[in-house]
Amino acid sequence: MAVESFQRGATQPENPGEVMKGMLGLLNREPPPSPQPAMGFFTDTSLCIGCKACEVACKQWNQLPAKEPVWTGSSYDNTGELSAIAWRHVLFIEEMGRRNGHDGRDTLRSELDSRIAQARSSGTIPAAPPGTALPFFNTERWLMMSDVCKHCANAPCHEACPTGAIIRTEFDTVYVQQDICNGCGYCVVACPFGVIVRDEEGDHRAHKCTLCYDRMKDGLEPACAKACPTDSIQFGEVEQLKAHARERLGLLHERGVSEARLYGVDDNILDGGLHSFFLLLDEPAVYNLPENPPRPANHVPPASLWAIVAAMLLGLLGALFFSERK
Repeated sequence: MAVESFQRGATQPENPGEVMKGMLGLLNREPPPSPQPAMGFFTDTSLCIGCKACEVACKQWNQLPAKEPVWTGSSYDNTGELSAIAWRHVLFIEEMGRRNGHDGRDTLRSELDSRIAQARSSGTIPAAPPGTALPFFNTERWLMMSDVCKHCANAPCHEACPTGAIIRTEFDTVYVQQDICNGCGYCVVACPFGVIVRDEEGDHRAHKCTLCYDRMKDGLEPACAKACPTDSIQFGEVEQLKAHARERLGLLHERGVSEARLYGVDDNILDGGLHSFFLLLDEPAVYNLPENPPRPANHVPPASLWAIVAAMLLGLLGALFFSERK
C-alpha cells in the first residue's frame, strides 16, 4: 500500500527536451541590450579652472582609493597622471615667458606690448613693473585640461584584448569587465594615450574610466560632468557634442582666440575619431596628446602578409634543397 500511494503521489517525469534545455541554460547567452545613441564627453579646456571637482567626484562615485599626495614640482598637479586609481586627471600647464614661442606669439607679444604702452600713457593702468600688469595684458598663462579615457571609435585596447574583457557597451563606450580581465597588459601597451593601466598594487587587472556606465544605465550623467562647475566637461550624444564643439570653436575664433583647435572630433584620429574629444588652446603635444596616435591593428595585415610570403619562400627553398640532395 505504501508503495502504491507513493507511486500515485509521484510527479510525472519531465520532458527530456526541457531537462536538456535547463541543463544547458547556463551556457546560453542573454540577449544584448538594445543599442543606444553613442555617448561621450566634450571637454572645453578654455572653460577649465583647475578646481579638480571632476577628480574628486570620479573617485567618490567609483570608490577609488586615494594615494598620499606628493609635491610633483609641476605646478599644482599632485595627481601626476592617469592611473588605475585615477580615472580623471587635471593637467596644469604653465606657459611663462612665451616671447620666443611659436604660432605667431612674437607678433602677439608685440601687439600686447603696444597695448600696454598705450594703456600706461593714457593712465588706464599704472606704470607697473613688467610681469605685474593685468592678466589680459600679459602673455603668461596657465592651460588646464581634465584628461580622461578617449573611448575611441576604434579603440586599440579593445582590439588588443585577448580574453574579451574589454567590450563596447550599448552606448558605444569602452568598458573593462573586471571578472574577465586576466591582467595580461596587452591593452596597456596598445593604448596610444596612456589611459588604461594595470593596478600593480591591487588586483593586477586593467582599470580605466567607464564613463560611469552604471549611472548611464539609470539615465544619469557621469559624476565628473555633474560636478564640473563651469561646464568644461559636457556629456551627451557624440554627434550633438561634435556640432556644439564646432560652434564653440567658431565663437572663439571670432573673439580672436586664433590658436583654439579641436582634437579628436574628425575621423582622422584612429580611423574613426574619439568619443571623448577636446577643445585645446595650443598644440596637442603641449597637453601630452599625440598628434597622430598609431593604431596597432593597422600593422597586422601587412605583417601577416609578409609572414606568409616569408613562409612560402622558406618552403620553396627547402623543397629545392631536398630535391637537389636526392
